[in-house]
Amino acid sequence: MKGSALLFVALATLSVNGNPVLDERQTTKEFDSPPYFPAPKGGWVPDWREAYGKAKVLVGKMTLAEKVNITTSIGWSMGRCVGNTGPVNRLGFPSLCAQDGPLGIRFADLITAFPAGITTGATWDEDLIYARARAMGEEAKAKGVHVLLGPVVGPLGRAPQGGRNWEGFGSDPYLQGVAAFHAVKGIQDAGTQATIKHYIGNEQEKFRGDGWTHDTVSANIDDRTLHEVYLWPFAQAVKAGVAAVMCSYNTINGTYGCSNSKLLNGVLKDELGFQGYVMADWLAQRSGVEDMLSGLDQTQPGDGESWANGKSLWGDQLSRSVLNSSVPVDRLNDAVTRIVAAWYQLGQDKNHPPVSFSSWTTNDTDVLYKGANTGPIVRVNEHIDVRANHGTVARAVARDAITLLKNTNNILPLKASDKIRVFGSDAGPNTGPMGGNSCPDRGCNNGVLGMGWGSGTADYYPDISTPISEISARARDVQSILKDNVTAAVTKMAKAKNAKCLVFISSDAGEKYITVEGNEGDRNDLYAWHGGDKLVKAVADVCPNTIVVIHTVGPVIVEEWIDHPNVKGVINAHLPGREAGTSLADILFGDVSPSGHLPYTMGKKLSDWGASVQLITSGKGRIDQEYTEKLNVDYKWFDKNNITPRFEFGFGLSYTTFSYSNLSIKKLSNPTKLPPTRPPKGPVPSYPTTIPPASEVAWPSSITTRIPKYIYPYIDNPSTITTGRYPYPTGYTTTPKPAPAAGGAQGGNPALWDVIYTATVTVKNTGKVKGKAVPQLYLQFPSGIKYETPIRQLRGFKKVLLQPGESKKVTFELTRKDLSVWDVVLQNWVIPEGGKEGYTIHVGESSRKLGLKYQTGGRGWITQQQKTEKEDKMEKKEKKGGEVDVDR
Repeated sequence: MKGSALLFVALATLSVNGNPVLDERQTTKEFDSPPYFPAPKGGWVPDWREAYGKAKVLVGKMTLAEKVNITTSIGWSMGRCVGNTGPVNRLGFPSLCAQDGPLGIRFADLITAFPAGITTGATWDEDLIYARARAMGEEAKAKGVHVLLGPVVGPLGRAPQGGRNWEGFGSDPYLQGVAAFHAVKGIQDAGTQATIKHYIGNEQEKFRGDGWTHDTVSANIDDRTLHEVYLWPFAQAVKAGVAAVMCSYNTINGTYGCSNSKLLNGVLKDELGFQGYVMADWLAQRSGVEDMLSGLDQTQPGDGESWANGKSLWGDQLSRSVLNSSVPVDRLNDAVTRIVAAWYQLGQDKNHPPVSFSSWTTNDTDVLYKGANTGPIVRVNEHIDVRANHGTVARAVARDAITLLKNTNNILPLKASDKIRVFGSDAGPNTGPMGGNSCPDRGCNNGVLGMGWGSGTADYYPDISTPISEISARARDVQSILKDNVTAAVTKMAKAKNAKCLVFISSDAGEKYITVEGNEGDRNDLYAWHGGDKLVKAVADVCPNTIVVIHTVGPVIVEEWIDHPNVKGVINAHLPGREAGTSLADILFGDVSPSGHLPYTMGKKLSDWGASVQLITSGKGRIDQEYTEKLNVDYKWFDKNNITPRFEFGFGLSYTTFSYSNLSIKKLSNPTKLPPTRPPKGPVPSYPTTIPPASEVAWPSSITTRIPKYIYPYIDNPSTITTGRYPYPTGYTTTPKPAPAAGGAQGGNPALWDVIYTATVTVKNTGKVKGKAVPQLYLQFPSGIKYETPIRQLRGFKKVLLQPGESKKVTFELTRKDLSVWDVVLQNWVIPEGGKEGYTIHVGESSRKLGLKYQTGGRGWITQQQKTEKEDKMEKKEKKGGEVDVDR
């Protein structure tokens, strides 16, 4: 981008003649976001029609100042929540409370700190994903929160070192999409608005572009990769009816996320049919007029260029821009209507509790306007306990996510009579004065690691359950050294005869605004922190029965010790939240068989993931990062390049064993190459488009004292503002574009979810204890098609509980979208024409342990025991070209 400083200054004023460089995003670079105007209006989807009807009535009664109040928050820490919109008291519309976050309510007491998103993804359990989200939504509503700032599906996890990967559900778009759908449903079924974030390409913390820094990574993503990888989970969230989408800090193809008309207007609102509102990440808004025209509907936290300075790019400046005609009244009305409709859609107009906590103090009372340290002393914390039985849900998620990676000679489960020796600080409590809550926003790695750090965290109440406390409660002979350095005492204790030695190690990451042990959000490497590898080796060298427990934000390189003959067991417990100790004890002592599976690949070295996904750590201005790996993220990259991982995506052991058999496919329809013609858009609310009287934003006589730093919609002498010619962005128009062929409903053309095939497999528990299997379906596209596709892609999974000897049939549905590729010329989803063998459907226990496959073109089902000599030759030939064996 060019002329950045001039652009920002010009847009901050929002004057008619003050913005000569709005077309600066038209760059000569290969990757560029084209303009897409005007912003499509909401309200045409039948599921939202009633809410929009109510919103139209209310918005029709609002003054200009009241409309601006709804789109502009009142400033950082000027209300009780992290985001507080201006109210419309005259009409009974409240200040909307927006609050982090994706694993629980940040800055609140008496709440549940749930397992992180990455942990939830590791359950591979749709029911638990929903239950966790429902519980979070219930707690948020009970605290008075209107808008919960989660779930997270961006970052996807393209870069394994990415600081916020742990907030999402895993490194595969299908897995993320299933989780996003159920998470949105769960939160919103509880009456709380969900916010899917961060839209889009926000894959690293370094140079993410927050706080008006000008050195920003540009995620340069081609159109097909955007649709098939990074947009996929957002589309699923929109299909679920998500109320809000948060645009990200970074630039995408050269344009900031909240200024990107192609992505906000064209893709999100038009193609995906998004009916809610677009909210800026905190200080992610980069302009006034252009962002409004580009599809931004609400700015947060109200302040524009820096925290708590009381200066907004909207607020009174938005009022001015409407009066001077630079922002059409029609666009403002749509933004306001979207926000109000979401409020009605979630039933928040009826009996919604008032906000009962303060984000800024734990005291019972404080000044009303904390950000300005002024106002009357009022009660700000009612200390309402909203936890109910949600600890049970949190424990179930944490427990069923635990992934058993190694269990030589069935070293696990433990017995109460075992002699147990525990090593490592990760097994114990945070040694700070407030226990697990000692470090603000969890900005340290001290004690058991229950979550990463940053705005996506929550406090533990009463505290985090620790592994050492639960292990000590279960076994009679437990000794521990809860430190990470190797000492003579460690070696001596590990030599205890017949001991089972548990070594706890961790790897942390988080958000850029906190640096922990030299890690500025993103991880510096993928090794265990605090010398964890040295501790494991020191213990394993003298203890024949060593078990390693890992709490981690993502993949950890374990090559220094994984093949050590004395390392008999390895567990990845992910980020378990408050139930860290209880959930782990359930698995360690065999109350429940482990059933978690990896939601990412664990490679052997950082370079295994490919050069293109490595973090960018230097640069100035627009820092381009081309996504040259395209569709081949995580396991797809490993497959394409025939790289053997240490533990593959989807991998997870159990205390029992499972068999998979009788794969059968049923074709339900013969789909056309392109989806059927999309349904037409329904009617949308309409209002008068005349510029309102200037008096509507004049300072009311009732306001005799102007609160410092509070974002008001009012203007001094508004009658002096006149209309004039405005230098709109290149390509700007008020004529709506033709409806995209790929659209037609929330999430896209409704035909994309037509089921084309069903696949049924029999799963049997062949072991001696009950357990949960996770059959996974991977799709291989036909040979000979003109589109390059990954070797295999996840397209289905289920979690099924089986008693010993029990069998169940599991059925997967393959939709039109599952079978399609995005055609960049046709701008639509296409079922490609290919070889006579058709699609190959693989089913098994992980992305590389796939014992069954079926070809839809006529060859039928093939087990690994029934392959013909010809097929063996074909598979060997495929392997030379990058194909990988389906057996471990």
